[in-house]
Amino acid sequence: MTPSADYLKQCRELIGIIERQQPAIQQAADWFAETILAGRMVHLFGSGHSRILVEEMWPRYGSFPGFNPIVELSLSFHNLVVGANGQRQAMFLENVSGLAARILRNFELSPKDSALVVSSSGGNVVPVEMAEGFRQHGVKVVTIISRRHAEATRIQHPSGRKLLDLADLVLDTGAPAGDAMVKIDGLETPVAPGSTVGGCLLVNAIKAEVAARLTRAGQPPEVLTSGAVVGEERAAALFEAAYDAHARRLARLYENLGLRR
Repeated sequence: MTPSADYLKQCRELIGIIERQQPAIQQAADWFAETILAGRMVHLFGSGHSRILVEEMWPRYGSFPGFNPIVELSLSFHNLVVGANGQRQAMFLENVSGLAARILRNFELSPKDSALVVSSSGGNVVPVEMAEGFRQHGVKVVTIISRRHAEATRIQHPSGRKLLDLADLVLDTGAPAGDAMVKIDGLETPVAPGSTVGGCLLVNAIKAEVAARLTRAGQPPEVLTSGAVVGEERAAALFEAAYDAHARRLARLYENLGLRR
């Protein structure tokens, strides 16, 4: 078997792992739809490469308002690799206690909100403390991790907690410990990660279920849609409507900030 065939075979196995999590997918969709129908937002957080799944959920074609992507560049700005804003600093900051609290200080959270916190290992300090901060405000927390990776990862938080310990619901990408899935003859370490594939399957399955729930409730979402599907004029109208809806929801997270403390 070629390395590429091996990778694709293992990706098909990830699909099976995701399929077996249908009850959890349905539960996450219930919580997220309830939040959006209440006029609130589902908070999305991922540091490092977990940022990919945040952006996969919103905003992009086939997605819709109701999600608040919390993306800290200091934790996820990878393209320079070394030097200023390099990967070493980002990986260091992922394990700085207290940073999550400063991030969440920017928002007025409500028990009507819900959250998705993504971390393949589930062991770094900032994602753990983000989940803890959400739960302190009564926010239900869904996490996406790799269970095998999490089980093999050293706990970074001084309390000994991992992300799955603070989650109301845990979803598993199915990726192996270390994430990389393909072994090459003569090469000591494996290549080709799987967590992004499994994670994208999960977030889009949830997204589809949420859209169905909103539509059944009589509040069909404004979906970012390509002009190739609906024509340029309709696509432009949907873009404006979706971004305006996002702005109105986001404003509610700021309007009373600091006034009720």
